[in-house]
Amino acid sequence: MRASRVATLAVTAGLLAACAAPQPQAVAPDFPVVGFLAVGDTGYHYDYLDPDDIAADPAAFIEMERADWLEDRRVPDEFTPPPAHVLPDGGVVAASGLAPVAAAMRAYCGTHDCRFATMLGDNIYPEGATAGADGIDDAGRFRAVFEEPYGRFGELAPGFRLYAVLGNHDWKTSRAGAEAQLRHLERTPPFYMNGYFYRAVPPGMQGLVEIFAIDTELLLAGVTVPETEVDWDGSEILLPEIDEASPAAMTQTDAERGMLAWLEEALASSTARWKIVIGHHPLWSTAGSKFAQARALRGLILPTLCRHADMYLAGHEHTLELHLDDCTRALPGAQVAPLLQVVSGAGAKQRPSNRLFAAKQQAGNPELRSLHSQGMVWGFAHLTLDGERATVRVVTTPDDGSGKPVETFHYSVARRSAVSLPSATDDIR
Repeated sequence: MRASRVATLAVTAGLLAACAAPQPQAVAPDFPVVGFLAVGDTGYHYDYLDPDDIAADPAAFIEMERADWLEDRRVPDEFTPPPAHVLPDGGVVAASGLAPVAAAMRAYCGTHDCRFATMLGDNIYPEGATAGADGIDDAGRFRAVFEEPYGRFGELAPGFRLYAVLGNHDWKTSRAGAEAQLRHLERTPPFYMNGYFYRAVPPGMQGLVEIFAIDTELLLAGVTVPETEVDWDGSEILLPEIDEASPAAMTQTDAERGMLAWLEEALASSTARWKIVIGHHPLWSTAGSKFAQARALRGLILPTLCRHADMYLAGHEHTLELHLDDCTRALPGAQVAPLLQVVSGAGAKQRPSNRLFAAKQQAGNPELRSLHSQGMVWGFAHLTLDGERATVRVVTTPDDGSGKPVETFHYSVARRSAVSLPSATDDIR
């Protein structure tokens, strides 16, 4: 892989010491090793394209990508276009990693334990399921983005499930469209949803692993988030315009408006050894375009996660990233281990990291330790829970579409929820 496509941020010896969790309890000798997958932003398919993303020819495609690169104020000399795909009827678009990433995941699970998977939103591009509003039957969409790439994943392990959440693109058309996708994933193994937010114990994982799925598009619809830009030196720019949430996500039920209280109670009451929270929007990322959303989301959920969770998995940015938040801003004065966040949003589309923005973000937020950031790739994350430690492996697959899995980074952390802090409803807002 070209060096220009990889930006790995240094990890110091002091960071390793800072990651020490509270003294773990003894682990029984028969404690099972559990592996699982995390992938997001998978729903980019050539049959369902935004016309604005189609260029007339390869040269026009490169110029369109270069214009986007410069509009986002990334370093001009670092310009790297995504792989291109020529459509049968003419036109050129960014190639989709949907099939190659699914193939790489299956190949990787041939040599690594894979009990379940998490599917981190933006499951259908460009505007989610439509419930027929665009004159296209959703059944074909579901076959193309769900069953064809992932339908046989149930063969990976007994009771294997892909635990899914929705993303902002999944909410774009209407609530009826979001509901149609939800119902399909509820009723179609190996996929699993039990509402827009839910808790679930994978088969055979009782007392060991529990998943807490939240809908971050619904959460962010309840707060004001400004539009943003990044300056040429990586500095943040807040614009006067508001980043409008999908209208479909703005009208909510009482239960949806109570999601934060539900998450606090659910995590606090869980007896699982490993508590894994999944959502679409990340708490931290390095591409630069989503920092106001991330800041708003940290205000909403980070205190709860720092009190009770072992990790947070997200997508949204089409990158592969690992970050630690030491929770000092979320829980002032509390003595807790850093919270691991994994961004795994490279399941079909590529996006660059912004090296200068990443450096500014790290320098301006002492609670953050960015471990790894990789843009302009396709890939996923594999996590192993072994005794009192979790190991995250970042896995990419080449642009040639071969579906070969390539490990590029790994990192281990201690289990956080060995010591759980009391709930604090004052932080729920």
